[in-house]
Amino acid sequence: MSLLEKEQELQQMVGGGQMMEAFEKFYAENVVMVEPMSGTTEGKDANRKREEQWMEMVAEVHGGGVTGITSNESEGITMTESWMEATFKDGNRSKMEEVSVKKWEGDQIVHERFYYNMGE
Repeated sequence: MSLLEKEQELQQMVGGGQMMEAFEKFYAENVVMVEPMSGTTEGKDANRKREEQWMEMVAEVHGGGVTGITSNESEGITMTESWMEATFKDGNRSKMEEVSVKKWEGDQIVHERFYYNMGE
C-alpha cells in the first residue's frame, strides 16, 4: 500500500468519525506533533491526551472534508489540506482550515506538523 493510499484511508477514517481509531492505527509510539498554538508534543501517549482534550471541546461538527492530498513516496511524506466547521462547547462556531504534513516510517507516522487558519 502506498503512502498516498495510507493517507487516504486515514482521512476516510477521520471523516467517518473514527479519529481515535485512525490515531491508534497510523501513529508511531515516538510520534512528534507540532501545532502552531500548543507547540511540540512528543510521544503517542501525550499526543493521544492532546487529541482527546481537543475533542472534548467540540460540541457539534457541522461538516468537513479534504480539499487536497498528495505524497512524496521517495521521501516518506504526505500532505493533506482539509477543513472542518464546528461549534465548541463555549458556544463559538468556526470553520477551520489546515494543512498537515506527515513524515512516515513504514506504516507509521513519526512526525506531523500542522499549519492552520482558525477561521471565522
